[in-house]
Amino acid sequence: MAYIIRPMEKGDMEQVNEIDREAFPSQWPPPNYRQELQNRLAHYLVAVDDTRTAAENGGKSAKKPSRLAAWLAPWRKAARSRDENPPRTRPYIVGFSGIWLMVDEAHITNIAVAQEYRRQGIGELLLIATIDLARELKGTTMTLEARVSNIAAQNLYGKYGFLKMGVRRGYYLDNKEDAIIMSTENINSAPFLERLQKLRESLAKKLAQVL
Repeated sequence: MAYIIRPMEKGDMEQVNEIDREAFPSQWPPPNYRQELQNRLAHYLVAVDDTRTAAENGGKSAKKPSRLAAWLAPWRKAARSRDENPPRTRPYIVGFSGIWLMVDEAHITNIAVAQEYRRQGIGELLLIATIDLARELKGTTMTLEARVSNIAAQNLYGKYGFLKMGVRRGYYLDNKEDAIIMSTENINSAPFLERLQKLRESLAKKLAQVL
């Protein structure tokens, strides 16, 4: 599998912020993920495409300088520059997720995937990893809010055992849209874990086909 899930780091901030702006363009004020990493209640994960790297400044895929360009413009001393100052790269972040753990309840703050990688199972992979993280942190239930209009998200969460529990009126500041409150049963219960394992195996097959 080319995708790796790991804890978010300070060096991921540039790419995480870019994905966040892309996924939630109307959200204001934007989240401060650097500050979130200092929050003891907050726990964040990132999904990494292990087959790519990103330039440290700009968040784009790192590309090797053209040899032809260097030959045509020797005054730029491109070859020497590459040797003395090799480009610094970072792992290529394709998505992230976060929770706040309050006592034994893990509240999902967000799950976001870069547009280029959507509809490939990355969001679902992050959801499974987030559930695993909540269990590792001794959580027993999980909650979240989803826009009333975001049927795809509601269906995904429902697939993983999140039930609709109520509505928060005018929850989203950008357009005063209502939010559906969703919550799980005990995430350590036998029925929940059995469902999770089946979905984990199904997703693994799907990702193998994509790759």
